[in-house]
Amino acid sequence: MYAILLPLHSLVRWLVLITLVFAIIRAYRGWISCKSFSKFDDALCKIVVNVLNIQMTIGIVLYCISPIVSYFLHNFKEAVHQRQVRFFGMEHITMMIIAVIVITIGFNKVKYKTSDEEKYKTMAIWFAIGLFIILSSIPWAFSPLTSRPNFRPF
Repeated sequence: MYAILLPLHSLVRWLVLITLVFAIIRAYRGWISCKSFSKFDDALCKIVVNVLNIQMTIGIVLYCISPIVSYFLHNFKEAVHQRQVRFFGMEHITMMIIAVIVITIGFNKVKYKTSDEEKYKTMAIWFAIGLFIILSSIPWAFSPLTSRPNFRPF
């Protein structure tokens, strides 16, 4: 199962990033241009949150079955000093859960805003903060600290 979920998690990351960036661009355009908040924008918010929750679910299952995390949990005193092990055992999951919470709070705040400008503004700000957290916590292939391939084969 690990061999299937790890590439799936890597693939869904791109779907999360694409939908989130698209939603942020639409939000900033709508906010700056004073457009009306459409049904498409509402649906886009829901899609972003759903894709993000799917990714989080895959990630939590991976966390539970990962050999790296297992090593981290069973050898905490030594593992906490190993950058890559600590990243996957503690840092990555913590930051990603925070990002999901931030984006979900933003989504819920958008639902209760009355004006279109407030909806776009709220969406733009909260989703952008969440994206920043996500981008800072992905193990990019170019990262000198903890790198993983950008695309994993199945």
